[in-house]
Amino acid sequence: MKGILKIYHPEETLKYNIRNTYCKAVYSNQQHFLEVEILTDDSLDHVDDDSLQYNFPQLSLEIFDFPIDSKDIEGKLIRIDDSEEETYTEVDLFDDEDAFIYDNELLFETNEEGELQVIWKGTIDDFYTGSDTPIPFRLKCEFKQDAINIDED
Repeated sequence: MKGILKIYHPEETLKYNIRNTYCKAVYSNQQHFLEVEILTDDSLDHVDDDSLQYNFPQLSLEIFDFPIDSKDIEGKLIRIDDSEEETYTEVDLFDDEDAFIYDNELLFETNEEGELQVIWKGTIDDFYTGSDTPIPFRLKCEFKQDAINIDED
């Protein structure tokens, strides 16, 4: 498993399994930029039929063009707060609803297997019930390369 995203809604804790991850420090015009994309799995096998999550089976969280001071992110804590002038984060709910994330805090570490992982904490708009109060989330995932199996005939 690549990881898990938990959204701590007041009515229930919503759990999303992570399907795909992408993380890279890009060097452009003498500046390093952080790019991260986390895509959840759309499987609902672990979700009750009456769960709030059932209406939103999949989502993705993304960070793009966030300036960092070096390509080495291991062991670093990075805080990202969007402003009206600069936006570095995006949430895709795969429907017509909009949501934004706030107070993003990303801690990059190496796990026991030597793989880079991130613990990402923040708050997200309550797109489940439409409340004006953002709700906390916590994501933990690893950026492990997928093994590609090629069957030879």
